[in-house]
Amino acid sequence: MYNYKYPRPAVTVDALVYTKEENRFWVLLIQRGRQPFKGTWALPGGFAGIDELLETACKRELQEETGLKLEKMNQFRTFDAINRDPRHRTIS
Repeated sequence: MYNYKYPRPAVTVDALVYTKEENRFWVLLIQRGRQPFKGTWALPGGFAGIDELLETACKRELQEETGLKLEKMNQFRTFDAINRDPRHRTIS
């Protein structure tokens, strides 16, 4: 396929969906169905396609995992911990 001089990290997206009700914040979580971390609670998300905008990937993953369709999203933060995913380097 390709032979790169430098390793390529995977790009992932996670949706932080929240609401405030009676002075309490509620966050939408899913229970992971696959490894790594099968059975743990996580934000809905997954891998972005090579030809996919990050917002599009985030909307797609949110709909696939929860059935929710959101029209508007804002980028909250980028996470880049080196050992965050045991499969390979990911940036989310």
